[in-house]
Amino acid sequence: MVKQFRLRGKALFERLFPERQIYHRSGGTVRYVTLSPWKQALYAGGASLVAGWCLYATVNTLSEPDSDNQNSHTEARYQRWLNESRAKEIDARQKLEARTEAFEAATSEYERRHATLVRLLDSVNDKAGASEPALARDDGAVLVKASIEDADPRTSRYEIQSPGAAALPGFQSRIARLRAEQDIFLSTAEETSLERSDEVRAIIKSTGLSPDRLVGQTAVGGPLLALDQFLFSEEGNIDAGFTRRVRQVAARLDEARQLEQALKSSPLGVPVLAPYRETSGFGGRFDPFTGRPALHAGLDLVSYHRAPITTSAPGKIVFAGPRSGYGLLVEIDHGFGFHTRYGHLAQLNVRAGQAVAIGDRIGSMGSTGRSTGTHLHYEVVFDGKHLDPQPFLRAGQYVRKG
Repeated sequence: MVKQFRLRGKALFERLFPERQIYHRSGGTVRYVTLSPWKQALYAGGASLVAGWCLYATVNTLSEPDSDNQNSHTEARYQRWLNESRAKEIDARQKLEARTEAFEAATSEYERRHATLVRLLDSVNDKAGASEPALARDDGAVLVKASIEDADPRTSRYEIQSPGAAALPGFQSRIARLRAEQDIFLSTAEETSLERSDEVRAIIKSTGLSPDRLVGQTAVGGPLLALDQFLFSEEGNIDAGFTRRVRQVAARLDEARQLEQALKSSPLGVPVLAPYRETSGFGGRFDPFTGRPALHAGLDLVSYHRAPITTSAPGKIVFAGPRSGYGLLVEIDHGFGFHTRYGHLAQLNVRAGQAVAIGDRIGSMGSTGRSTGTHLHYEVVFDGKHLDPQPFLRAGQYVRKG
């Protein structure tokens, strides 16, 4: 029975929707499209649904005479919602733009701050190793480690407190942390430079010279002056406090640099690379040839014949040869107003115009010139005035290692 109904239904479906072919000719080519019964049924069903919906909408419209008023109210309500949404969008966009501008401004500022601090860090790193090569020599490294009647230990003048960064939201907390870290870096850099300056000042003072007078022998300047290009923009100073702070730290670092350069030029090394003893000090004495009181402008150091004579500081040979009273003499210009002289040499190993480092051999001990025996006549001259070499040799004991 069910089979018969199925067969009848199938026969009715095939009569209603027989397979059709639609032919299309174009440019001498004939094409056709086959429409199966199921496709026809599907299209017919879709068309029926569309027609039914149109009929329903028409009847519904005709049966409700007040639909225009309702549509007007609905449209007005939607318009209000739309206007409110647009207003919120505009407000959100303005806030976003304002925050974006603030973020970009802060980013630009901290990029400049970072570039400035990088240059300061490079300067600090340069200073960290500046003292070691300054007094390096053949028989050992020489380091600046002042213990000469050490000054009172320096205590930090700054206690950096983070301004409650954890309590600030998001971007503000990051800015606060960055600012606190930068303040800590600047304070550390300044304290480091002050400590170095104090150490070098203590060594220089032990020689009897004023550090300020010694530094005054050279012009002030250096690469830190280039920091200004990072501290200003076209609109002007972005952070006056930060600018003042950086300039202060830069000045401290520059002062430390000049003091270390002055220490590097100070004749603190030992001029005899062999065991020696002092036979005649600086100052008044009876002249060994005339027996009369006279000024001895140097220090006499005795060792074996042809003992190696070395430079007590880096510099440039300005004289190498015989000179009246000195015999074979080497004179070195160390800069910062310092000259050293090495007299009565038996042999010269350098020539005028030659650059030398501390500890370089410049000759051999002898007894040439106005001399009674083998020894070195060693002089230290500062700004044209003879100084006692003994304090310089003592100061060198506090910076030598090896």
